[in-house]
Amino acid sequence: MVAYSFKKRFGPAILSGTKAQTIRAERKRHARPGEELQLYTGMRTRHCQLLGRSACLSVMPVRLCFSERTAAAPFEVGGAFLTWNDMKAFAQADGFDSIEDMAGFWWREHPPEHGDTITFEGVLIRWQPLANAVNG
Repeated sequence: MVAYSFKKRFGPAILSGTKAQTIRAERKRHARPGEELQLYTGMRTRHCQLLGRSACLSVMPVRLCFSERTAAAPFEVGGAFLTWNDMKAFAQADGFDSIEDMAGFWWREHPPEHGDTITFEGVLIRWQPLANAVNG
């Protein structure tokens, strides 16, 4: 079982099932398809809340590039470049209102050390939406 923590703003979307994915930096061990995930807000704080448990559906490489206000290049997911419309849908599936909202979040949370773009390479983890998952 692998646990992931989310900012409070993503809790309602995770609970409703409209957010069923997360973008994470590489680490020693991520979830594997079929493995149970525990989804939290505020993990390692006194405000920790288990949102639910769900099965991991997939883990694939992701590459994102943002300027301060929008995407600076097409998103690459699982080795394929997304169209602009697919990028909008991707941002919404990740809990954002728009690509601009997503870019602003990344800019605030992960500002570039230098330059005017953020390039991130990591993994995209998708799970069975909580609205359809068996939670215990």
